[in-house]
Amino acid sequence: MKTEVAALGLVVLLAGAIVAACAALPTVSLNDAKATANQMALARDAHGNLPAPGTEILLKRRWSKSTLDASALAILEEAATGAPLIAGNKVQLLFDGPLTMAEMEKSIANAKNSINFETYIFDQDEQGKRFADLLMRKQREGVVVNVIYDSVGTINVPQPFFERMRSGGIHLVAFNPVNPAKLRGNGWKLNNRDHRKLLIVDGKVAFTGGVNISDTYANSSPFRARRDKRANDNNDSGWRDTHLKVEGPAVSAMQWAFVQSWLEQDADDLREADYFPVQFALGDMVLRVLATKPQGRFEIYRSLLLTVQEAKKSIHMTCAYFVPDKQTLSALTAAAGRGVEVELVLPSISDAGIVHQASRAYYTPLLEAGVRIHELKHSVLHAKTVVVDGVWSTVGSTNIDKRSFVHNYELNVIVIGDAFGAEMDSAFQEDLRNSTEVTLSAWQRRPLLARLGEWLAGLLDYWL
Repeated sequence: MKTEVAALGLVVLLAGAIVAACAALPTVSLNDAKATANQMALARDAHGNLPAPGTEILLKRRWSKSTLDASALAILEEAATGAPLIAGNKVQLLFDGPLTMAEMEKSIANAKNSINFETYIFDQDEQGKRFADLLMRKQREGVVVNVIYDSVGTINVPQPFFERMRSGGIHLVAFNPVNPAKLRGNGWKLNNRDHRKLLIVDGKVAFTGGVNISDTYANSSPFRARRDKRANDNNDSGWRDTHLKVEGPAVSAMQWAFVQSWLEQDADDLREADYFPVQFALGDMVLRVLATKPQGRFEIYRSLLLTVQEAKKSIHMTCAYFVPDKQTLSALTAAAGRGVEVELVLPSISDAGIVHQASRAYYTPLLEAGVRIHELKHSVLHAKTVVVDGVWSTVGSTNIDKRSFVHNYELNVIVIGDAFGAEMDSAFQEDLRNSTEVTLSAWQRRPLLARLGEWLAGLLDYWL
């Protein structure tokens, strides 16, 4: 959900944007990154840093079939983000709302020590009430429950919904309150929103991706509709999104991102709990956790741009809200120009019409460069995923737009490996089967009124 709020929320957000200075994205140069990078990337496991030979062997094993230079990209990415690779993890892809909710609720039900939850949307609907009731039950059982919810993302949610959770003992923080009277000394930063979706249970299992707490995810996705052999020709196929379940040492990095968000809100101290238990290797997945914020280091943006610039074979991007800046547009068209298969799955149905129009304003230069664009049918697309050369994958909350990169608090997980990349590409191919390709010849025949709408929306792309 780009706006993920009703008209009032959008008006408030735009009002804050108009009075804010236009922040700029950094220049991301592949040559500059190579000139300043170290000789070897750093990898960590449950016991600390791996020695250089261990890191090199690890990367070769995870990228064994790749055309991408594993060690080189890992070094560049670490130099650009400051975040190390983390080995020894187990990762599960979650492709639709019902599966994601079921896995999160199961983990919460099994919690023994702490639950930390950070979200943009927390609706007061059937799904939201069930989720809140489960959190309150765990709080009554003695589990420490902390919740951060975005005050714009929940602007239409009645406050008694959250007060009920507070009265049940849950510790809640409204992120960057719309009402300046509710601030606690960190300044009125209305345009900076917490767009992360992050759940950490007992410091040992974490969930992140694009799924919010809302009934919009109650229906199945096209994936499940296809498996169940139901006709995929109506809204019953639900919203299309992607989430991750992570277990292993990388959970500590995700927990730290939550703790930082909590502290930056000048909230009360987190209640005592074992937030950082001793970690053990639970799988063979190598991850990099990137948590970004306004006036930060643009880690997700830098990582994405460097990887696109280094791509040798394929770039498969699924994005709900695609309004690229000049560098991203240039990187994608340049990749297509050097023979990389660049394919985008974008929405044909959107909950944010003006963003959808702004996205289409970039179709012409992409199509002319040889980028293939597909629009997902029937379902509202909300996933934010990229897989490059079948081995570098990212899943998270970040859209390809200036708002995500400049103004939002976002979190993405990068997963390294052929097996996971193959699973991501399989999901991408499934999306292609549920999409219609936009060809250059057909696009050039679109009505004049559509062109005008795209042009007008494009003028507002910074604020969307």
